[in-house]
Amino acid sequence: MLAYISQLAYPAQALTATLFTWAITALGACVVFFLRAPNRNLMDAMLGMAGGVMIAASFWSLLSPAIEMAEALSLNPWLTALAGFLGGGVLLFFGDRLFTRHLLPQAPGQPKHRLKRCAMLVFSITLHNIPEGMAIGVAFGSLAYGLEGSTAASAWMLALGIGLQNLPEGMAVSVPLRREGFSRKKAFFFGQVSGVVEPLAAVLGALLVLKVRTCLPFLLAFAAGAMIYVVVEELIPESQTNENKDFMALFTLVGFSIMMVLDVALG
Repeated sequence: MLAYISQLAYPAQALTATLFTWAITALGACVVFFLRAPNRNLMDAMLGMAGGVMIAASFWSLLSPAIEMAEALSLNPWLTALAGFLGGGVLLFFGDRLFTRHLLPQAPGQPKHRLKRCAMLVFSITLHNIPEGMAIGVAFGSLAYGLEGSTAASAWMLALGIGLQNLPEGMAVSVPLRREGFSRKKAFFFGQVSGVVEPLAAVLGALLVLKVRTCLPFLLAFAAGAMIYVVVEELIPESQTNENKDFMALFTLVGFSIMMVLDVALG
């Protein structure tokens, strides 16, 4: 199987690798099928955990690699990270205003805050998956150019690392949606669909490897800014409405720790 895949064109190898990462996202999202009827304490705890996962992913999966990649590409690392990070946060800020003012009044039957929170959550995780998919595509596309440090083993290890990190991220989307009253099927659908952009972005990255490689540091920091905005604006404040908010804060630490260990251990 691996021998057959290694003979494919590099964009096809990138597509195969990111289909794996998408499947892991779906695996994480399917946790909602094993949860009983939504319990307020459990759902708030999972919401806090999702916030911790996203905070850790923002640094170790996005900001830190963005800074390292900017240095390797002879870009200004702090300026690239700052511009991308603020750009992502500001986009979500104006998107929040636009969504609340122009779209929510046209959507009958659902509380405004629920629609906004769900839309922002799915959008931010999906946005985060785009540069990760491109990173995998660039890793495989670089093999065609013989760039320094580019090997098939390193490309597949990158895909494996991102795939395993996607496990809690799929859960970070589907569980909060379940908490907001979505059915198990809908919560799972939106949880796994947040990862569908990775195969598309990977093929694009492999095809445009040299050009996309220069943009990746900014895109990574951009996704980090968007994720932090959602965590601060929606996830953590909502989990803290629970009367046991001290315990909810502990679950945020647990989520952060899980994602930190996965990111650092899988490098």
